Amino acid sequence: MHFKQFYLGCLSHASYYLGSNGEAVVIDPQRDVQQYLDEAAADGAVIKYVIETHSHADFVSGHKELAARTGAKIVFGQRAETAFETLKVKDGDVLMVGHIRLTIYETPGHTPESICLLAEHEGEPDRLFTGDTLFVGDVGRPDLVGSKGFTAEQMAAMLYDSLRDKVLPLGDETLVFPAHGAGSLCGRSLSKETFSTLGEQRRFNYALRPMAKDEFVRIVTADQPPAPAYFAESAARNLEGAVSLSEIDAPEPITAREAADFDGVVLDVRKSVEYGAGHIPNSINIGLGGQFASWAGQMVPVGTPIAIAAGSYAEVDEAVMRLARVGFETASKYVIVGEGGPLSSTPQVSVNEAADALTGDGNAQLIDVRRPAEYAAGHAKGAVNIPLDSLSREIERIDPERPAYVICQSGYRSSLASGILENAGVKAISNVVGGTQAWIDAGLETEAAAAAAG
Repeated sequence: MHFKQFYLGCLSHASYYLGSNGEAVVIDPQRDVQQYLDEAAADGAVIKYVIETHSHADFVSGHKELAARTGAKIVFGQRAETAFETLKVKDGDVLMVGHIRLTIYETPGHTPESICLLAEHEGEPDRLFTGDTLFVGDVGRPDLVGSKGFTAEQMAAMLYDSLRDKVLPLGDETLVFPAHGAGSLCGRSLSKETFSTLGEQRRFNYALRPMAKDEFVRIVTADQPPAPAYFAESAARNLEGAVSLSEIDAPEPITAREAADFDGVVLDVRKSVEYGAGHIPNSINIGLGGQFASWAGQMVPVGTPIAIAAGSYAEVDEAVMRLARVGFETASKYVIVGEGGPLSSTPQVSVNEAADALTGDGNAQLIDVRRPAEYAAGHAKGAVNIPLDSLSREIERIDPERPAYVICQSGYRSSLASGILENAGVKAISNVVGGTQAWIDAGLETEAAAAAAG
């Protein structure tokens, strides 16, 4: 068997290629499909099937383009409501790819149509492709399908049965390959490891320990973070079938002055220090160096006109590709920052400078934009927690007349937050470089949420 995992860190997404005897299958492909075509060419194989373990919510898949370019059949679980020709599979169905035997397990729970695939090949370990049913260290969240008529509790009950009736009976030595790793919002506490064994998960995954169904339902439905608005859009697009990337219009150049008057969102994709030194007024900074596509999907409504502000033409091209991966096809303009025109700046301050400001005349405010669990685990003394994904809705908690120092874990999210505050009219904004980790490393005073509440 020729096997390869493709891991896309920007979306914490894993897709897979399996080849045998001149045939191949691709599982859960990302939208840009050329890498799978290149792998098949190098393997001397024809892609026979493109299999989706479910209708993904966090990215737009390239299954339709890949099938069109190879003649492969697109495979979904039988409950998927696709708008294009699909091979629907059910429990116990077997697909042969060369000498690879792929057995289908219907595993509803994360979505109603979820399936897992067991790949068997003589001389190879069994590989279970679990999609978002089972992760390394977690299971798929059950609360992303409200529009399909199921409650989170009903889906969690299905997931309990799927795991115990379909997955757990397999051998401990079975290799587990999920569709996501740490950083994905499709689960709550995913590991950084991108594969495991079923035996390891049986021992260490909280959701697989022996428990009654009602306890499982309570645990997996509790404390789930809000689902980004773009998830529903992506899931629907995957059932409709996305257009190929070549059909998306390339953005056109504009000047910095035109960008300052752009009717939409100006998305600056440079590093936070570059953004801080000079940026298009009222632009927001989502740097390509972090989880760019995921944060863009969370912070910008799909369909919004976008102008990309970048430091180079290569960054523009990369941004267009990564936006398309989460369903944005409206990046119609771009500007190379520094080629003239009006610029604003955001001071990039050290943790010591921020601490001094807080202990000065008492007028400064420190805004921690991390998630509540991060904040509760420990934060800079005096910091107020307003998570980034709710900052726009809770902007009234910030006094626009007082100096605002914005902090996260490293400085990436706080740079994005500083742009939101600028758009909201906050007058004096500083981004705290290095974030909470730098604050701790500097030995500055911290506190936990529980202690602060007491």
